[in-house]
Amino acid sequence: MHKAVLSGLPLDDLKEALKPLPSYRGQQVFHWLARGVRSFADMTNLSLPLRAELDARFSLYSSVISAQLPDPDGTVKLQITLYDGTRIEAVLLADREYRRTACLSTQVGCPMGCVFCKTGTLGLIRNLDSAEIVEQFFHLYLIEKTEKKESNISNIVIMGMGEPLKNLPELRRALAVLTDPEGLGFSKRRITLSTSGIVEGIRDLTDKGPDIRLALSLTTADAGLRERLMPVTVTNPLTQVKEALRSYQQRRKRRITLEAVLLGGINTRKTDVDALATFAEGLEVVVNLIPWNPVPGMSFEGRPLREPSRGELAIFIEGLEKKGLTVTRRLRKGRSITGACGQLGGNL
Repeated sequence: MHKAVLSGLPLDDLKEALKPLPSYRGQQVFHWLARGVRSFADMTNLSLPLRAELDARFSLYSSVISAQLPDPDGTVKLQITLYDGTRIEAVLLADREYRRTACLSTQVGCPMGCVFCKTGTLGLIRNLDSAEIVEQFFHLYLIEKTEKKESNISNIVIMGMGEPLKNLPELRRALAVLTDPEGLGFSKRRITLSTSGIVEGIRDLTDKGPDIRLALSLTTADAGLRERLMPVTVTNPLTQVKEALRSYQQRRKRRITLEAVLLGGINTRKTDVDALATFAEGLEVVVNLIPWNPVPGMSFEGRPLREPSRGELAIFIEGLEKKGLTVTRRLRKGRSITGACGQLGGNL
């Protein structure tokens, strides 16, 4: 790229980038970006010479949609090609008839290597910059707006490709753009970040924000099993993760979601119920159960992974509820386009 990209710049940074133009010009451009415009030519309250000058100096976007995959359940997955030819995926989840959730990625690939996740098999290629994160939202936003004349995106989940807390500085910049009341004004209360359990990152989020919702991809609180399923546990032991979550909750006053990907015959035992309940003690949590979404060829210690049976799932839910925990079940959306939890990267 030979021109600076504006889409990922917070308002003050955008004003600085546009100098020597006056500050109000940056505000005008920021407002247009929040409306999803794709070219300077669409900024009709700017003079034609100014639009030409901006077009010569800057790019609005650095990425393009290279494929759009619709699922019959209303979910849409986008393959997005970045400036260097690498690709990521972002998903528009149709939770209800009137509600849409944008699922965004923070890295090309993922370094965490969770054995049940397709993205983890890709390894880490690189972090995304703030523009590449923001643009995912607007690619999804404009699809929704084009089809329905308005966007019903009410929530953002940072649960796509990558570990968000391994790219927190750029994610912060992106969220500053999306939540700025001078622009899109997206509510921080409607943004959820999911982490595999990076202790340093949780502490950073606690101290510096942004004040968004937090989910821990726990899967199992059996430390030995979790180390084998999620290598992050070796350097981020669950005792330290829990302490970081406790500090986050005391500071931010928000309920935490504990996500558990259920793998048939592996982490659906009574001991897993007991361990999860013990981990939750002293925290205000909701447990979100995610029956594993199939990915061909994935295995654990020589055994092919499988979905939990209905019986396994029912017993697990009943066990948690008997221990007084609030339990929800993740809706299975986008499976036919490999757009469900754990399947991203399958079309890259």
